[in-house]
Amino acid sequence: MKRLIGQIWSIVDLVIAVLLAAMIALVFANVVLRYGFSSGIRQSVELARLWFVWVVMLGAAVVLRRGEHLAVAEFSEALFPRAVPTLRRLCWVVVIIAVGMLFIGALNQTMSNWNNISQLTGLPSALFYLAGVVSAVLMAAIAVVRLIDPMQTGIARMDRDE
Repeated sequence: MKRLIGQIWSIVDLVIAVLLAAMIALVFANVVLRYGFSSGIRQSVELARLWFVWVVMLGAAVVLRRGEHLAVAEFSEALFPRAVPTLRRLCWVVVIIAVGMLFIGALNQTMSNWNNISQLTGLPSALFYLAGVVSAVLMAAIAVVRLIDPMQTGIARMDRDE
């Protein structure tokens, strides 16, 4: 099971890298065409924006998995060291609630905009919101695992060293 999960996250990392490289190449080509040849790729702005949304949303899930989100734990660890495990679990409950709201909102927008087709790319505008749905599912899975076993995170590894 761990191997399968590791492969899924490797695929997510690969998708982010490919989207980022494609976005850079597309924008660079469009700039060269626009300023060098007075033409351009009409779809480039919309595609770059779509890919950027996917990179950000998938990246948020990857960062959450790695425990690299910004966290201010010095206050709780200094004043309430015994309550830290409980406070971490409470934080994961808050994360689950937040990504639940993200999931519901993004899913509603995805369903509402599925028939809105872009004139430039021919793609549904719902693809922007689908990134939120996928990201919310990934982050909810991470939060549930961390709620059950907080030692799965990089932050919790510090507890083992003490």
